[in-house]
Amino acid sequence: MYNMAPLTPRERGREREKEREIEKESKREKERERERERERQREREKEREREKEKEREIEKEKEREREKERESERERKKERERKREREREREKKSERVRERKSERKRGRE
Repeated sequence: MYNMAPLTPRERGREREKEREIEKESKREKERERERERERQREREKEREREKEKEREIEKEKEREREKERESERERKKERERKREREREREKKSERVRERKSERKRGRE
């Protein structure tokens, strides 16, 4: 059971001092907790930024791949065009050869 005698002024002073210390410690703990929360928030933000950066890098890489593919397609197209041009030249030569043969034949007739 508690001592029911009233506290002396000195005891009341000590009690108030203890209460103030408890309050101060409670405030310090709350501040430490807020600081830990701010730190966690900073870490989450850094992590989000790293993720965004990864996404940007992935997107850049995809774009480089698409550009390579477009360049390859342009090269294939040029090559097909060169091939068609060589074929046309061959046809022209063949046609000229046939014409000369035909002219020689007509000349003999």
